[in-house]
Amino acid sequence: MKIEFAPLNIPLRRRLQTAAVLQWIFSFLALAQCCLAGFVLLALSDWWLLALLYAGWLWLDWDTPTSGGRRSGWIRSWMVWEYFRDYFPLRLIKTVDLDPKKNYIFGFHPHGVLVAGAFGNFCTEATGFSRLFPGLTPHLLMLPFWFRVPLFRDYIMSGGTRLSVCPPVCHVHVLQTADWTLDEDRHPDWTLDKDRQKGFIKLALKHGAQLVPVFSFGENELFDQMENPTGSPLRRLQVRGPHGNHSSKPYNQPATTVPIPVTQTPSPSRDDIESLHKVYMQSLTDLFEEHKHTYGLDEHQHLTFI
Repeated sequence: MKIEFAPLNIPLRRRLQTAAVLQWIFSFLALAQCCLAGFVLLALSDWWLLALLYAGWLWLDWDTPTSGGRRSGWIRSWMVWEYFRDYFPLRLIKTVDLDPKKNYIFGFHPHGVLVAGAFGNFCTEATGFSRLFPGLTPHLLMLPFWFRVPLFRDYIMSGGTRLSVCPPVCHVHVLQTADWTLDEDRHPDWTLDKDRQKGFIKLALKHGAQLVPVFSFGENELFDQMENPTGSPLRRLQVRGPHGNHSSKPYNQPATTVPIPVTQTPSPSRDDIESLHKVYMQSLTDLFEEHKHTYGLDEHQHLTFI
């Protein structure tokens, strides 16, 4: 294994950007485990009463992730997120105005290894979501397990994440499955599974929420993925746990999110779901084709669906 050290003449601002990204990676991969271990150690120490009091608070606060969460404008506006944004850099491109009186479900493509674009654009104010879309309150959906981890749950909710079965004012819904993420490399063929995930379509129809497809250009280029063919020991380990890669930090690539609205139908019948899904996938394709040249893709690269 070869270890390379950064040159001493790297500007301080660049070092701060790298530090911001590394703390973000740590929060995704290890912070939950550290919070759980800290809570257990506190419970076994002379300060066990504090752990007991927090456990009582946790019991009273158990349903908060499903009833709006508990966001913090102060934490969302931390300067560390500006350094995080500038490392890649991240940008949120607004293509249309969204009526703040309506509800929206944002479909985020592609997932990426650690969902850098979705986190930076919708869990922080670094890219100016509130300024670009005044009156809308974004929430990033996460798996239920993370909201059961003591202390960690409070941290992730502060950015606007939540667990919900109903669309809030603005949802970011991660559409891809784990297998799609594990197959990513730095030369993707932009293949999406169009049939596995249609629950968000039914949700939009049921609640009258407008669908907004989002494509994060550069998301797949942020990390190198180790060779992990189906059936390999690494692939089995990744399926059971966090997705691994051999890069210590993301590549410095653009990860731009470009939302557009999709007209939805009011009835959640099967035909309506299929019809709206086709409209959504076509809108996503149009979005990709319209902006791909801006982000270094050539004319022969297209979205394909299986």
